[in-house]
Amino acid sequence: MYETGTALQVRAFHVMPGMPPPEGERHSHDYRLDVVVRRDDLDERGMVVDLDLLDQALRNAAARVDGVDLEQVVDAEAVTVEVFARWVHDQVSAALGSLPGVTLAVRVWESPVAFGGYTSAL
Repeated sequence: MYETGTALQVRAFHVMPGMPPPEGERHSHDYRLDVVVRRDDLDERGMVVDLDLLDQALRNAAARVDGVDLEQVVDAEAVTVEVFARWVHDQVSAALGSLPGVTLAVRVWESPVAFGGYTSAL
């Protein structure tokens, strides 16, 4: 299976309702957003996906949350890394469109060792 991916970092804020401080209070994370597109065979151009298109899709999604409260952008009461990963996946997949035989995987890292992810076919 072939892979193409990109990543970037974004600072955003959130609150985990019902949790004790600091998680229960507004706080920030410097999230690392990783996206990987996979497919069994390369397309007619010899690519998994156009890396420039993938990179721009991720940058556009990140621009929507950079420096803001995630709860204002992501439709969820508690924006966990798993929920955030699904939101990033939805944003990037909408930008890429339907690509037969392609899988998009997203990981959202809230620290150097902790992440949540979401993977689905496009």
